[in-house]
Amino acid sequence: MPKHCDMQINIDGQQIFLLKEKVMSKYCGKLKRILNHQKRCNVTKLGIRINNFPGGPDGFELVSRFCYNNGNIPITVANVPLLYCCAIYLGMAEGVFSNNLLQQTETFLDRISQWKWHDIIESLMNCEHVYAYADCYGLLERIIVGGVLPKINQTPNSSDVSFINSCSSPSSYSSPESTSGNKRFSSSSNKLANTPEKIRSALPSKAWWFDDLATLPPKIIEKLFQFLGAYKTDNNNLVLTRFLLHYLRKATQKTRVVDCKNSSESEYAALAETAAYGVIFVGKETFSCRGLFWVIRIVSGFGLSKGCRTELERLIGGVLEQATLDDLLVSGHDMGVYYDVNLVIRLVKLFVDINGSDEGVSLQKLKRVGRLIDKYLREISPDQNLKICKFLGVAECLPDIARDSFDGVYRAIDIYLESHPMITFEERSRLCRCLNYIKLSFEASKDLAKNPRIPPRIAMQALISQQSKIATLDYDETETPRKKNPYQLVLYKEGKRNSFSKEKKDMTLNMDKMQWKVVELEELCKEMNSKMVNRNALFNHARARSSPRLC
Repeated sequence: MPKHCDMQINIDGQQIFLLKEKVMSKYCGKLKRILNHQKRCNVTKLGIRINNFPGGPDGFELVSRFCYNNGNIPITVANVPLLYCCAIYLGMAEGVFSNNLLQQTETFLDRISQWKWHDIIESLMNCEHVYAYADCYGLLERIIVGGVLPKINQTPNSSDVSFINSCSSPSSYSSPESTSGNKRFSSSSNKLANTPEKIRSALPSKAWWFDDLATLPPKIIEKLFQFLGAYKTDNNNLVLTRFLLHYLRKATQKTRVVDCKNSSESEYAALAETAAYGVIFVGKETFSCRGLFWVIRIVSGFGLSKGCRTELERLIGGVLEQATLDDLLVSGHDMGVYYDVNLVIRLVKLFVDINGSDEGVSLQKLKRVGRLIDKYLREISPDQNLKICKFLGVAECLPDIARDSFDGVYRAIDIYLESHPMITFEERSRLCRCLNYIKLSFEASKDLAKNPRIPPRIAMQALISQQSKIATLDYDETETPRKKNPYQLVLYKEGKRNSFSKEKKDMTLNMDKMQWKVVELEELCKEMNSKMVNRNALFNHARARSSPRLC
């Protein structure tokens, strides 16, 4: 150690400072107490180790410069958070030395109302490096309450709406984004375009301070909302909700990948929940159905509590009949599938639950959602990671009355079977359980009967249903008119009767073919089973001969 330095200080095990005890103890009350304690205990080696020092070695170097410069150092908006925290940590108060570092930083902070807006933002940005100390020492509250809030209440332009006034008069809000930008499976992917112009024009212009505050780290934003009393369930402010959605969208654009498995530990999780509760508060009167889907795309990636997610999904489920196919195509990459199928199942179940009591209007809504779900099934069917149970979950989440025809479900099944050629015979039969054969059109039934991917028993059931339907139609067409007017000759019915007879013949032939196929398959299965039994018997006999006897 050089002769002019009689003290060494180790900061966080990263750097050792060789200093004069007299110079440092003159300003630092904490160092003075430590040195006096060492002298009383007869500690010969005057070395001090300080862990978790604010700002680490860089922070201590600034303090050393202040001490060696006779208590003077340039204080700026950039370094005042660090100097303020270091001054409190080292006890650099007036009781130790007049006009000490703490007093100088206090004086600088007292003029915060005169700071420019970008100075306030820069100062908050630098609080991130000493966040724990800045929060504990009240510095964050001082900058936010004394600097941020007064500024955002001002309107630099006449077109800007006051922050406080806008809270009491929420305007209609639709999402600026309609989709997550995922590639579509079907050829209709070119329809997945940007947000329609009418939705974009309905979006209120964002407040002037949105982009500036969006540069701050999430911990600072979280503290801002806590000071405003709009944190999590307490958020009933539309402007703050809009800002959070803007902030979270920018965060997703920067990170692109959010670890949803550790959503509870995500630094954005609390902000996402706060935004969700803000949306829930204003509800569907302010957000369109497409806007609500845009919200859930943003916030779900950061992780939501179960209660918050349920409330948000219930809000969407109540207006699901207004949704489009593009709205339902929410990414599910984090769950190993292309689209979030579980979300759609939950939304449809909520929709049925909410509209179940309103029988007059709900039937029309149910059929609208039924057509939408059939389109969705056809869209998700080519996904190689889509399990049969999930396909059935989507297909069966609606009651039968929601569909006038099951042709759309059959087409989705056919696409699934074509895209998954390796699934077993039993799985194919299981997949077809969601079909209502009576509600299949005659053309769909004929296609199903000829489809080699459909199990024969399923095809036969469909044909039987169609035969009974044709018989009923034949009776209605021939008998009913005669009862109404027995003296009238209805010649034009003859052609229809002939066509029905032809269809019945075709149906009978198809059924005969199907019955033969079933018989052949059963015989083949019996033959395979007998071979397996003989094979096992021979194997057991050989093993018995080769094994030693145990007495």
